[in-house]
Amino acid sequence: MKSKPFALLVFFSMFLAAAVAQAQDPLPSWNDGAAKQAILNFVHVTTDKSNSGFVPVEERIATFDQDGTTWVEQPLYTQVVFALDRIGVLAPKHPEWKMTQPFQAVLSGDKAAMAKFTMKDLETIMMVTHTGMSVDDFHTIVKDWIAKAKNPRWNQPRTALVYQPMLEVMQYLRANGYKTYIVTGGGQEFVRAYAEQVYGIPPEQVIGSALETDYTYDKSGKAVLMKAPKLLLNNDHTGKPEDIYLFVGRHPKAAFGNSTGDQQMLEFAQAGGGPFLAMLVLHDDAKREYAYGPAEGLPNSKIGTFTEDLYQEAKKKGWVVISMKSDWNHIFSFEK
Repeated sequence: MKSKPFALLVFFSMFLAAAVAQAQDPLPSWNDGAAKQAILNFVHVTTDKSNSGFVPVEERIATFDQDGTTWVEQPLYTQVVFALDRIGVLAPKHPEWKMTQPFQAVLSGDKAAMAKFTMKDLETIMMVTHTGMSVDDFHTIVKDWIAKAKNPRWNQPRTALVYQPMLEVMQYLRANGYKTYIVTGGGQEFVRAYAEQVYGIPPEQVIGSALETDYTYDKSGKAVLMKAPKLLLNNDHTGKPEDIYLFVGRHPKAAFGNSTGDQQMLEFAQAGGGPFLAMLVLHDDAKREYAYGPAEGLPNSKIGTFTEDLYQEAKKKGWVVISMKSDWNHIFSFEK
């Protein structure tokens, strides 16, 4: 019969081994499976000097879409929520808005009318809430808003609705010499206000849609950049690879997205030659987050559309589709 000290020693050894194994796992929020293994294999191949797929450090570029790829995008993009909130803040200076669409619908809380907003309506709202101020003032407004804004479903700060598995991927890639970029259809200046705090990504590594700026001087003679109501960059679909080249000058070796708007970015990564990693997040977990596609029979959505054609294209080209339901054992860091 084994003594109690021996049994305790065995138990402690097993516990220690499990703890060490967990500590060595760079992706603890990922379930073991093809998606997790693809990430581990990619990093091993591209950072091993003895491997034919070795990638020099200066070429280690990884790009991440934001909305729906690194944080929640349903039922409305965070930046759209910001813009709608700003309408209420600015309304006292614009009494005419109470009688003018699309502002009237926002101010009255008419959800039926807002659901019918056209792209022109949204552009009108974005222009009046994102221009007519310096880039520094806009940065301050966004930082103040994002620090206080909460998502009503989870009653959590919007910055807490970042996908923990994707944060782990970013950290793992950076630990292995990769430079990580946010490449978003959302506003470049909007994301730059919080990207370093939320993702550990500095503002110069955020590429997004952008308005023009005008160089001028304030009343004291200080140089300022003013945000002008004219689109400079539309960083979506083909705009993503175009702007990656404009800002980075290289093909990414890894690219992560979740919708049709990211397809060309993944194609651009693959076109660079050599080893690459292309991954798409499929939102198939209505219980823990949301379920939408319409790929694989999921509900259709105008926000973060992932079509069946894109799903089949991913299979054909060797891109990895991440099942939120099957591949992630945790979605948010606040989950118990």
